[in-house]
Amino acid sequence: MNSQKISDNSKNNYFSIRQTEIFNASDSDIKIESELKDNELSLYVISEKACQTDKISVEIDYDFKEGDKVYVNGYQSWTDSKEYSLCEKMFAPAPLMQAVLRGPIGKSTGIANAGDTPILNFKRETGKFYGFSYGYVRRGDKVDVFGSLSERNGYTIIEFDSTKNRIVISVDLKGKKIIAGKNLLLHVGRFTGEYNNAFDEYFKAMGITPKQKPLLTGYTTWYNYYRNITQKIVERDLQAISKLDAKVDIFQIDDGYQLAIGDWLNCVQSKFPDGMKAMSKLIHEKNMLAGLWLAPFAVTKDCFIFKEHNDWIVRDEKGKLVKAGANWGGFYSLDIYNPNVREYIRKFFDVILNDWGYDLVKLDFLYCACIVPMYGKSRGEIMCDAMDLLRDCCGKKLILGCGVPLAPAFGKVDYCRIGPDVSLDWGKNKYDSREGVSTKHAILNSVFRRHLDGRAFGNDPDVFLLRDTNIRLNAQQKKSLAKINKLCGKVLFTSDNIDDYNDDKTNTIKYIFDRNIPKIFKAEYDDGVLTIEYEENSKKDTFTIKL
Repeated sequence: MNSQKISDNSKNNYFSIRQTEIFNASDSDIKIESELKDNELSLYVISEKACQTDKISVEIDYDFKEGDKVYVNGYQSWTDSKEYSLCEKMFAPAPLMQAVLRGPIGKSTGIANAGDTPILNFKRETGKFYGFSYGYVRRGDKVDVFGSLSERNGYTIIEFDSTKNRIVISVDLKGKKIIAGKNLLLHVGRFTGEYNNAFDEYFKAMGITPKQKPLLTGYTTWYNYYRNITQKIVERDLQAISKLDAKVDIFQIDDGYQLAIGDWLNCVQSKFPDGMKAMSKLIHEKNMLAGLWLAPFAVTKDCFIFKEHNDWIVRDEKGKLVKAGANWGGFYSLDIYNPNVREYIRKFFDVILNDWGYDLVKLDFLYCACIVPMYGKSRGEIMCDAMDLLRDCCGKKLILGCGVPLAPAFGKVDYCRIGPDVSLDWGKNKYDSREGVSTKHAILNSVFRRHLDGRAFGNDPDVFLLRDTNIRLNAQQKKSLAKINKLCGKVLFTSDNIDDYNDDKTNTIKYIFDRNIPKIFKAEYDDGVLTIEYEENSKKDTFTIKL
């Protein structure tokens, strides 16, 4: 990648710039200019004519100290995100998986698109870390948050290099058409102080009103039956959980009801003979909100869209269809800028929310909206447009986001998954990607993304499971997962048939579902041991777990 480095000695009390850099500029006359204003840093691109560049960046001084912890935010909901000690290397998939992601298989199956592989290639070395949109350095009880104030131009990538005492902040502008003149393309802030105060200031600077959403307790069909759901299963498990002596807010029907991915208005009649409107009514009769899963931007080959409206699907610059991911045997993405696509999306949301009467939609695999830059827009810009579209379509109905790059979802969804899918066992498959199913990573993401809850949206840590069948977690692991969800989550779902519970399990779920919300003071993760200091029912306590 060709680049032009520009020395820059600008500094103030918050930033000390070493240099700025512009990559693969379409015109050698393009200039880059920095501006410091209090705790905000801006980079402008200046050109006399329309231009393009793949990336711009700024390198700043930072004095790392022994004992510092660095938090890096993963690309999307499922991506592992946690604090690291300076003596560590970032987690990476096994070499075989990395070769798959970056090779022909990754491209042909679309499996790489769920993560950041198409955007950058970061070499894992001790003391070097990177993340998306924001991150921080923690020294004791004090954090230094560096965060993008807008992803409207492109995804902001923050690299922490303790070996060179520097932080490099860049913005992915690949595909973006930059108009002539002076354009603000990178805008970040620095927010220093006590953990909660620093994040309060960060979200205030972004102009995002705190999302203090109520606790949601309930059930989802996915983590027991997966796609093998039926009307009988829904009726049975709904009846079971409705008898629980605790407030249950919502019953959510997950993947498996629809005729095809992309065909959301036609269910499989043999599985749901009464249709999805009847299921919503049944749930409401039990005094619960009705929730329904869908992947609004995804489409598979067996969907009528692929067969009848192939022009609705995202293509690369050569006009070829682009695989968005390997799920369901491979799937594609709808082009959200196609007027017919937007009309179709509005139609199925109108039916699901206003005719069928669902109160919440879990919107999954949202990252697929921005798998390639298009129409002169960067990936980050496309994702922001996609989230605007979803919020507009759903109006005041509840959105639970999932599989979504987080910053574009800030303030746009009511609740959001902040970790990967929970596994039915404890470990992590080393041959999986950073977005792969993992109970361990789900727990760490729940703890270290806790700052998003009540600011960006209500945090969904994914399910807890207490049952004895179709699961490989032992009794203590199941209770530990439930405890973490209780400490960190605003969405507390299970996928168990409550009729199978004994008294101990019933008492556990009643504790998880009670309306008391604990307060975390501090979390540490060292040598595989996670320690959380918290307060619950006016009593301070400590929870420790080996991961």
